[in-house]
Amino acid sequence: MALPKDVNQMKPDDAAKELARLAKEIAVHDRAYYQADEPKISDAAYDYLRQRNHEIEQLFPDLVRADSPSNKLGSKPAAKFGKVAHKVPMLSLSNVFDDEDVGDFVRRVRKFLDIAGKQKLEFTAEPKIDGLSAGIRYENGKLVQAATRGDGQSGEDVTKNIMTIIDVPKTLSGTDWPEILEVRGEVYLPISQFEQMNALRAAQDQPEYKNPRNAAAGSLRQLDPAITAKRPLRFFAYAWGEVSAPLAKSQFGAIAKLKDWGFSTNDLTTICETAEQMIAVYRQIERQRSQLDYDIDGVVYKVNSLELQARLGFVSRSPRWATAHKFPPEQAVTLLQDIEIQVGRTGALTPVAKLKPITVGGVVVSNASLHNEDELKRKDVRVGDRVLIQRAGDVIPQVVKVMDAGRIDRSDPFVFPTICPCPLKTAVVREVDEKGEAGAISRCSGGAACPYQRVESLKYFVSRTGFDIEGLGAKQIEAFFEQGIITEPSHIFLLATRLDPDELAKAEGWGKTSVANLFAAIAEVKEVGFDRFLTALGIRHIGQSNARILAHHFGSWDEFSKIINSWAASEELLSIDGIGVAAANSVIDYFTEPHSRAVVARLLEQVTVRAVEKPKNDSNVSGLIVVFTGKLEKMSRDEAKVMATSLGAKVSGSVSKKTDILIAGPGAGSKLKKATELGVKVISEDEWLEMTKVS
Repeated sequence: MALPKDVNQMKPDDAAKELARLAKEIAVHDRAYYQADEPKISDAAYDYLRQRNHEIEQLFPDLVRADSPSNKLGSKPAAKFGKVAHKVPMLSLSNVFDDEDVGDFVRRVRKFLDIAGKQKLEFTAEPKIDGLSAGIRYENGKLVQAATRGDGQSGEDVTKNIMTIIDVPKTLSGTDWPEILEVRGEVYLPISQFEQMNALRAAQDQPEYKNPRNAAAGSLRQLDPAITAKRPLRFFAYAWGEVSAPLAKSQFGAIAKLKDWGFSTNDLTTICETAEQMIAVYRQIERQRSQLDYDIDGVVYKVNSLELQARLGFVSRSPRWATAHKFPPEQAVTLLQDIEIQVGRTGALTPVAKLKPITVGGVVVSNASLHNEDELKRKDVRVGDRVLIQRAGDVIPQVVKVMDAGRIDRSDPFVFPTICPCPLKTAVVREVDEKGEAGAISRCSGGAACPYQRVESLKYFVSRTGFDIEGLGAKQIEAFFEQGIITEPSHIFLLATRLDPDELAKAEGWGKTSVANLFAAIAEVKEVGFDRFLTALGIRHIGQSNARILAHHFGSWDEFSKIINSWAASEELLSIDGIGVAAANSVIDYFTEPHSRAVVARLLEQVTVRAVEKPKNDSNVSGLIVVFTGKLEKMSRDEAKVMATSLGAKVSGSVSKKTDILIAGPGAGSKLKKATELGVKVISEDEWLEMTKVS
C-alpha cells in the first residue's frame, strides 16, 4: 500500500483530490460513530484524518470545501444573521393533552377523509424533541443553506453553525435523493453534555444554563461558528420542506430514507392503527423519558400515508394530519403577592397574579393568568394565598388552585374594577351575547382613546404575529409611547423624522449599532403581505387564520377596500366560508370607526400591502366563486373546500348573484333552489371532479 503523500510536497491538484477523499472518508466514520455506535477505526486513526485535512486546508485555503469536516471554523463572525424565506412554511403543531383528545384527533382525521371507523388508517408516533427547529437545504446532495424556524415564514440563516453539528451530513450519502431536499428536524443538546457544560461554567464562575433547550438555542445562534463548534449539539431529522421529488409513500418510509442519506432519526418511532395503540406508545415513551439522553415534552402523532397527508392539508398554522400529545404540565407552589389588572389591545381586562418568583419547568415564573372575573371568583384566589402554578409548553403560566384556602387569616376577596385603570377612567362593561346573556370578558369602554389599548395594539403590531420588527419590542414601544414618539403604527415608519437617531444612540440600552439595526429592520418590512397586514391591525376576531381567509378571498387590499367601504360589506363577508357573524361585524365596526380608518389611511401612506400570490396551478376553477351543498359522496365537505381553495377557487357559504358554480349532492335544499332562481350554474360532484381533473 502506498504511503500518503507528504502534505508539504502537494500541488493544488493533489490537495483538492485529497481534501475530497478526506471529506468523504471522515463523513463515513462520523456516521459509523455517531449514528450506528459502531466505530470502524480507532480514535487515534480518526484524529489523524482530521488533522491531515486541517493541515492541507491551512496550506491551500482557497481549496477549502463546502463539506469540509472542519466546517470553515475561524472565519470572521457574522455581524447579524440574515433572513431566509422558507419555500414551504415551517408550521407548528396543534396540541392534545389527554386520552380523549387523542381519540378526537383520530375521529377528525377520519371524518375529514370520510373514512369509516373499520377501515385501516395508520399513524406514526415519535418522541417530541424539546429543542430548536431547523431546516437544512441540500442541492444535488450538497448542504447549501440552513435556517431556524423563525416565524414559520422566514428564519435566521445559521448555515455555518449547522455545519458544525457532527451528525448533520455536509454531503448526502446513499442514492436516490432528490435534486432539491430540505430536511427538517430538531437541534438539541444531550442531557449528559448539558450537565458537563454547566459544571464547567460553574467552575469558571459563569452563569449556568437553565435547561438543555435554552443552551441549544443559544449555542446555535452564536455569531461566531467557532463557538458553536465547541458546543456538543446534535440533530434529529423527522420531516422535510421543499423537495423536487417524493421521498416515499409513507411518513415511516420517508424517515427511513433520511436515515439512509446520513441523518440521525429517532428509533422510538412506531406505527399505530388506533387511538388506543397511540396512547399505549405515549405511555411507554413517557416511562422511558428519564432514561433518554435528550429532553422530550410529548409524543407526536402523524398520519402515515403521505397521500392522505396531502389530502388533509393544513388549517391555520398547523397540519390537520399531525398533532402533539404533550406530557402533563409541570407544577409548583408559590406565594401570590398581589393581583393586578392588565388592559389588552381589545380592551379586555385580565386579572394577573403577581407571584413570588419560582422556577417551573426550567423557567422562572413571576406572573400567572387568572383569566377573567368569573374564573377569579370561581377559584377564590386572594392576595397572600399559596397557589399551585402550572405551565404546559409555551402556554402562559396559570393558577390552578389555592393550596391553603382554609386558613383563618386570608385577605378579603378581590373586587373586580368597574372603572378601567387607564387615565381616562372609563366604565368597564361586560360583553352580552346574541341571547342577551353576559359574557366572560370585561372591557374598557374607552376604545381607541384608551392609552392602554393603544400601547398594547402597538406591541401586537410589531410582534412576530404582526410586522415582526426586530429590535422594537414591548419595552421599546412603551418608552416611545410615553415620550409621544410612537402613538400609532405610521409613526414607526416615520421614526427618523420624529426623533434624532444620534440622540437615541446615546440613550440607555441603545447604541449606534442597535439604532442602525432598528432602522434597517423597519425599512425591511415597508412591504408586507396582505394577510400579515390585516393581522397586525389587531382587529377583534381577526387573528392569523381569519386574516388569511380574508386575504385569499379578496386577493388585494384595493379589492378589500372597495367592498369594506360599501353597503354590500356585510353580505360579502358573511358569504366567505370560515368567516362568522362575530368576525364580520368586528371588521365592519373597525373600518367604519373614523379613528381606525384614519390610522389605517396614514399607515398606508408609509407601507405597501403586497397582494396574495395567485395559485401557481392554472386550474379550470381558479378565481371562481363556488358553493357546496348536499351530501358529497366521494369526499367530505371539508376536504372538498380545501381542495377547491388549493386550486384557486373561492369557497362561499351562501349562494348569491356572484356565485359561479354550485356543486350539489343528494339532499340539496334551499341553496339549490336559490341557485336555480338566480341562474347560477349547478353541477354534480362527479362533474366537479372532472372539471378539476381529480380522479
